[in-house]
Amino acid sequence: MTTNKGEISKFIEKYYLHFNAAALVDAAKGYEAQLNSGAKMLVSLAGAMSTAELGKIFAEMIRQDKVQIVSCTGANLEEDIMNLVAHSHYKRVPNYRDLTPQEEWELLEKGLNRVTDTCIPEEEAFRRIQEHIVKIWKDAEAKGERYLPHEYMYKLLLSGVLEEHYEIDLKDSWMYAAAEKNLPIVCPGWEDSTMGNIFASYVLKGELKASTVKSGIEYMTFLADWYTDHSENGIGFFQIGGGIAGDFPICVVPMLYQDMERTETPFWSYFCQISDSTTSYGSYSGAVPNEKITWGKLDINTPKFIIESDATIVAPLIFAYLLEM
Repeated sequence: MTTNKGEISKFIEKYYLHFNAAALVDAAKGYEAQLNSGAKMLVSLAGAMSTAELGKIFAEMIRQDKVQIVSCTGANLEEDIMNLVAHSHYKRVPNYRDLTPQEEWELLEKGLNRVTDTCIPEEEAFRRIQEHIVKIWKDAEAKGERYLPHEYMYKLLLSGVLEEHYEIDLKDSWMYAAAEKNLPIVCPGWEDSTMGNIFASYVLKGELKASTVKSGIEYMTFLADWYTDHSENGIGFFQIGGGIAGDFPICVVPMLYQDMERTETPFWSYFCQISDSTTSYGSYSGAVPNEKITWGKLDINTPKFIIESDATIVAPLIFAYLLEM
């Protein structure tokens, strides 16, 4: 047993001995071994991990340099900031499984958009950010400047314009921790997020050009350059959930190797996925890691882990282990 770990880590090592619990420990130790060997780590965030308040612990992972690049959905990019500025207006619905269509409609009429058991307040969250981000978009366009979606969010956070609205401890915002470090982020499919939809509406109204926000292709080329520049000691892949947040960045390796014909490109040096997706009918999110070997993403000897469980339970435990809590 590790002796320099905290109580949570010791508890995990003592009692998490079999099945998915053992896979959790193995994956955590594999992650730790990657960092100790000088490898870097990409963490992908799918679903609504920001609304699940993963930032409470993920922000510390960023501050302690235990993650070097993030891939996330547009929802996770914005929802951490929404929680920062509108936390007291969120509504929890523990009995969400029992809601009738009429009760769901009533939530909509109150401006409460439900994510499982948590409702995001439209007016306080979406509109509070919209007021300021639109100005940042327009200022950039007036100067002939273009940025990636997360870079606009960094500008928003670091400008200080939201400070009067902070409703949680700033140290619990992973996006603020990332902005302070200028942490690389890849945000594929940003267009389907709330802020992406809002940006599209301004394009439709002729108030902004679509090109003012850089595209997904530009995210891929950015990632290709970053991977090439930082893969000397290996880059691991820690995937929380499924979907585009994981599918998009993992493809950079076969793209470089096969399409760019850079055959010296190393495979991902570690892979772990926390997933509750069923392996069936062509599901990529539920595919076992070995399938990725056939696509040129993982090597035969790449350490591979899959933990079939709820990411809101598993990810904080693994992060606590890595933080020696």
